[in-house]
Amino acid sequence: MLGFIGKIFCWWQDATPGALFTIAKRGEFVGEDEFGNKYYQERDGQGSGADSVRRRWVIYKGYADASRVPTEWHGWLHHTFEHPPTEAPLLRQAWEKDHQPNLTGTLHAYRPTGSLASSRQRQGAKADYESWNPEEA
Repeated sequence: MLGFIGKIFCWWQDATPGALFTIAKRGEFVGEDEFGNKYYQERDGQGSGADSVRRRWVIYKGYADASRVPTEWHGWLHHTFEHPPTEAPLLRQAWEKDHQPNLTGTLHAYRPTGSLASSRQRQGAKADYESWNPEEA
């Protein structure tokens, strides 16, 4: 869209040049999720992260939003799982729903009854409710 200049100033779209350089120099591609996000980790070695663990990265497809990372990849990124979902897929239970990113601020956000953004009317207040009046106290 904006090319190189856009990548310098628009870090929320894709990745910064510094991150891309680091990943190209030290990283290896591990996999891609259903949203198009790409995952990398440091090449074999001691690791430069805390406690000498291998660092792991995600390059978002489009807007950088951590809620767009599915559960299995989130666990791998944070070293909860040793192997990425491409090698050892996370077992899903029948009751689990598909992953959805945070929809707050979008057209698909939850709007409860009575919300200013909702067209549904809320129930009226109960008749036994009486507001407090300081002049009657």
